[in-house]
Amino acid sequence: MSEQVDLFATPSAGARTRLATQAWVLHGYVLPHVDALLAGIDTVTTRAPFRHLQTPGGHVMQVAMSNCGTYGWCSDRRGYRYDRNDPDSGQPWPALPDALLQLARDAAAEAGFADHVPDACLINRYAPGTRLSLHQDRDEDDRIAPIVSVSLGLPAVFLFGGLARGDKALRVPLRHGDVVVWGGVDRMRFHGVLPIRPGRHPLLGEQRLNLTFRKVR
Repeated sequence: MSEQVDLFATPSAGARTRLATQAWVLHGYVLPHVDALLAGIDTVTTRAPFRHLQTPGGHVMQVAMSNCGTYGWCSDRRGYRYDRNDPDSGQPWPALPDALLQLARDAAAEAGFADHVPDACLINRYAPGTRLSLHQDRDEDDRIAPIVSVSLGLPAVFLFGGLARGDKALRVPLRHGDVVVWGGVDRMRFHGVLPIRPGRHPLLGEQRLNLTFRKVR
């Protein structure tokens, strides 16, 4: 089950909403930096194009993915894992662009996680109708450092649950420029994304881009 968060029906840029003890939405936080973020994404995906990964069970994931940083998240018949190299090219993943790294560090600090330095960034591309099932991020060695999740493009409804899959989940509306940060005691909460509604964003068109920064090692 899930319940709707109605604390911020019309949040202003710069506002913050606490989701849990160590979990926040920073509304419109990256709006002043969107051009730099998109340039960084283009640099990364030119070298490591978006692709639809296969689950260990043989299913193809709805969301298209790329990676940058020291580690990239991978999935195939062998399982879920992080790897230093892009399995498609055999080359190291592109470096985390400075603009992306700095924004991730600043957002983490804004949410109470000072001196955070992520070593991986997943770039997810959602088309209308695609979703992300409730899950925990369990493949990282560091399960205390925060997750920093940046939303660009079409709006989404983020599901933020508890420490057990069956716990009630908040339905959190996310808009272009919003950042969700959660870590510490809330790091292992289940989370997901409801199906993206059809629409066209004036800058990014019919898609949502999501940057998820993590500390793997």
